[in-house]
This record gives sequence, C-alpha cells and structure tokens, in this order.
Amino acid sequence: MEDINDWEVKYENCKYDDRLLTKLMQMNQEVNRPIDIKEVKKAIYYAKKYHGSQMRQSGEPYYSHPIEVAYMTSDYLFRTDIIVTSILQDTIEDTELSKSMIASIFGEQVASQVMDITRIKEDGRKISSAEIMKLLYQQKKYDTLIIKLFDLLHNIQTISAKSQEKAKKIIKETLQHFLVICEIVEMPWLCEILYDKCCMNKPTLKQTSDNLFIFNKPFKLSGIPFFQNKTLL
Repeated sequence: MEDINDWEVKYENCKYDDRLLTKLMQMNQEVNRPIDIKEVKKAIYYAKKYHGSQMRQSGEPYYSHPIEVAYMTSDYLFRTDIIVTSILQDTIEDTELSKSMIASIFGEQVASQVMDITRIKEDGRKISSAEIMKLLYQQKKYDTLIIKLFDLLHNIQTISAKSQEKAKKIIKETLQHFLVICEIVEMPWLCEILYDKCCMNKPTLKQTSDNLFIFNKPFKLSGIPFFQNKTLL
C-alpha cells in the first residue's frame, strides 16, 4: 500500500465527511469511549480512493452512501470499528480493495466485519442481502446486522433515484425479510419507516407473508448504543 503512511497528506474533505466528522466530534464530548477520529478519516480516505468515480443513480458519488450509513449507525453503535466498517462496507464487493488489504490497514476485526456484510464471499459465492441478514443473525453478529439495516434504510430513502427493477427488488426484500429484523432488534420506529416507504413505492407489488427465515426470540446488541455510552453528569 503505497500511501499507507501518507494518507493524511492526500486526504481531502468534502461535505459528506464534514457532516459525519462534525457529528462524531460533538458526540465524543458526551461519551466515555470516544471515537478515533483519525481512524475514521483514514477509512473515508480509502473509501474515496477505491470507490473513485463510481456514482449512485442519484448522481451523488458512491462513497456518500457508506458515509451516510456510518452517520446513521453512530446513534446506535458508537464504536470506532463499527463506524470504519460502515464506511468500508462496499469496498470488497465493488472495488479492488481486498480483505487482506483492509486487514493490513485497519486490522483483522474490521476486515472480518466488512467481509461479513459483503455479498461476494471468500469462496466466490454471491449471496443476497437477505441471506447476509440470515447469516449474521445465526452467527450472532448483531453489530454488523445493525449496519446492514441502516444500509437498507438509506437505500429506501433514496429509492426514487433507482431503476424500477432495483427498486422492486429492495421493496420486496424489505417486506419479506427485513421488517421482522427491525422488531427483533427493538427498533420499531425503523420498521415503521421502512414499511411506509415501501407502501409509498410499491404500486405493482403484493406483500407476501413467506419469510426466508424465522426468528424465535429477541436478542440484545453486543455493542454499546450511544445513549448507554454517555458520560454521567
């Protein structure tokens, strides 16, 4: 990695990372375990470098999406490794940044978490977002499951900019598989938002009740939500 030691010199901020970093620095004043801002900036640098000129259908640079997911996730999981994973979530699947490269820059934990939410697995298989959710639940990787939920939320929020085929796929997967997950992680507000967004955008879809997998009981996040991490006054 030719720029592993001089990324700070090459780093250029923009409105997307400014918004995230401002929020994290403000939240750092209220917590016992602050976020490592330098590590987050490094993740943003590599996300920008490897996503490069990739664009979303909305016309925004692709890296704006994982940065926004990190912004949302920070309210529930205020940990450096989780924020970094959120920012790098699509790099293995969509860029030349590999798991081994991520491990050498950010450590094995982040590399493993990014791989966990990557649709293309190490054996070459490509699986669906629903299958990723199923695996994360079965393996009790609840922190990365939360990242995927906020990834879904941002995709739903920007669904009007997507192709009809892509929009239909997102809506169908949400109605079939993801709403129940929101209830189980005790985020009913997210379930309501996702359902409302789907209803607003599904004139040609019919809701189906068969689920890919069934959850038997609630679980607790292994991570520490922001409000539990706040400094006691």
